[in-house]
Amino acid sequence: MARYTGADCKLCRREKTKLFLKGKKCESAKCPIEIRPYPPGEHGRGRPKESEYQLQLREKQKTRRIYGVLEKQFHNYYEEANRKSGKTGENLLQILESRLDNVIYRAGFAESRDAARQQVRHGHILVNGKKVDIPSYRVREHDIVEVREKSRNLMPYEVARATAGDKTYPAWLGVVPDAMRVLVHQLPVRQQIDTQVQEQLIVELYSK
Repeated sequence: MARYTGADCKLCRREKTKLFLKGKKCESAKCPIEIRPYPPGEHGRGRPKESEYQLQLREKQKTRRIYGVLEKQFHNYYEEANRKSGKTGENLLQILESRLDNVIYRAGFAESRDAARQQVRHGHILVNGKKVDIPSYRVREHDIVEVREKSRNLMPYEVARATAGDKTYPAWLGVVPDAMRVLVHQLPVRQQIDTQVQEQLIVELYSK
């Protein structure tokens, strides 16, 4: 499966905002964007004012990088969102949020979506009692997502249980940290998604 293998911190600098791709490092003073808050490259400091198209492109790039989705798959998600009734941008965010790796991240079982993808690929996650090792698997309303019993003593899950009291969980998920279990109450609406993106810019980009 194709995936990005470069430096995550360069992506944050390119978008000039924290994408929270490295877990706790993103919240510390060691975060590169705190030290060099400008795009990477020889001309990073002196980039001209961005055009309307560039703003739309950057918003699309930022969104797909936040969720760890490559270009072709992101475009397919957009096409699916556009076919659905309702607002295309909100449909797109709902699709991205319903990915299994995102649910694991939102539940606090992983410090980043990248770590959540690794957990899924390694077979630690069950959906409705069955192992699912595809990070892009889409959960549905009333699904039960949990860490398999044999894996619950691994370090990431020990940490997740120990720090559960410090976390705030999305309203569309019912998280039971002691059991390492998540109930999907419903698929999220826009008001329940705290990702800082302007989805309308993405719609405008693809509508051209």
